[in-house]
Amino acid sequence: MKRSKKSLAVVLAMLLTFALVLSACGGKDGKQAEGTSDKPVELIWYTIGTPQKDTDRVMEEVSKYTKEKIGVTVKMRQIDFGDYSQKMQVMAASGEPIDIMFTSSWAFDYVQNARKGAFLAIDDLLNKQGKGIKDALDPAFLEGSKVDGHNYGIPANKELPAQEVWRFNKQLLDKYKLDITNVNTLESLEPLLKTIKEKEPNVFPLAADKNFGLYVPYDYVIEKMPMAVKLDSTDLKVVNVFDTPEMKQALQTMNKYYKAGYIPTEAATLNSLSDVQATGKWFADKATNQPFADNQWSASYGYPVVSTPAGPSTIFNWSVMGSMQAISANSKYPEKAMEFLNLLNTDPKLRNMVDSGIEGVHYKKIGDNVMENLPDAKNYDMPTFSLGSVIITYLNKEDPANKWDEFKKFNDAGKPAPLLGFNFDTSKVTTEIAAVQNVKEAFWTSLMTGTVDPNQYLPQANEKMKAAGLDKIMAEAQRQIDEWKASKK
Repeated sequence: MKRSKKSLAVVLAMLLTFALVLSACGGKDGKQAEGTSDKPVELIWYTIGTPQKDTDRVMEEVSKYTKEKIGVTVKMRQIDFGDYSQKMQVMAASGEPIDIMFTSSWAFDYVQNARKGAFLAIDDLLNKQGKGIKDALDPAFLEGSKVDGHNYGIPANKELPAQEVWRFNKQLLDKYKLDITNVNTLESLEPLLKTIKEKEPNVFPLAADKNFGLYVPYDYVIEKMPMAVKLDSTDLKVVNVFDTPEMKQALQTMNKYYKAGYIPTEAATLNSLSDVQATGKWFADKATNQPFADNQWSASYGYPVVSTPAGPSTIFNWSVMGSMQAISANSKYPEKAMEFLNLLNTDPKLRNMVDSGIEGVHYKKIGDNVMENLPDAKNYDMPTFSLGSVIITYLNKEDPANKWDEFKKFNDAGKPAPLLGFNFDTSKVTTEIAAVQNVKEAFWTSLMTGTVDPNQYLPQANEKMKAAGLDKIMAEAQRQIDEWKASKK
């Protein structure tokens, strides 16, 4: 049970500059027969995450099991977090053989690519080969992830709300007797970061890479695009988040921290800091919470990690769609792909093999549903959240027996975001979105990581985004949101 420690909110937003040109098969269920040969079908599965040394070794064991169960073998191909969206856009557009692919609201955008025809509509497949998924999932996941009335992906059965947290390397907290009781805001981190900078010169006080995103109390219309509605909004007014006092203050604080040496010098270009996390040479970072996440992060890293809230528990579109598996519109074997996904999300043996590797090699069982990592786990450290149902993965030894009951309570307690259920139809502003995205790419990571002075760069970013068509996009979004709001009354 590994790295759901990878935050869903801190990864590179997908590029919207590509116009996918796919065959007319998009939007149809199960477009061709699976074949009648007894030879097992090989499914090609692309997923997000740092490529692991033992992936092929684990997939050999997975394939032995799935060949016997459903007549398929599996080839997994991983693309690192920072590169996933762009590379998947290119492969999907080129028609490269793919059967199953990870998609989400924050990487290889689910809604936009469903509308472009990259994914197969799976309504019929869910009713036939995916019955186990439908029985296991909270109905809110499938209902909340429909695009224009159809399902194009299978959400991971996990936490519904999103809650941003500050994470800390507990070894350093204990060493310097640092108290995080009242540490919730970005600004409240400062005295702790200062201590670590002075006492531990080889440690990153605030571990931020190019995927780092600042928390502000807004619900984004499109993730990582600077237009949003405030969380406590009743009129659902769309604003440019770069014009808000909350974002301006956060950006100034990050620039202050960068100048003080609290943030890695090359943060704006670093794909990830997984090597730093493996060695423990970090003090604080930001992640997305779930019940008992501290236990999971600690088990994965091999040293204690603790956290404190950075924001409220809120159900966003991006958290409902925060981790999904889609069947490619170009898949030759859509029925078999759904059979595999159904097994993956309902069979604990398969799910835990994909998640944690080979029993006796990467982990050992210490109870019926409890595991402990072995030293070779470092060769297969996977992002748990991205690989299917979380609630059938084994517990870590530190986890309470009622962990999955607590997940249900956590889901029930989440407060809906103001735009929950709204999916922006970008068809009338595709050109403008592409232009704004291009401009945004030149500024976003540098601003978010504090690498540049916001007083100088923010006016430039706003001016160029407005020239690229941001106001037109916001006006179209406002029109659609107003109609959506009226339709709910």
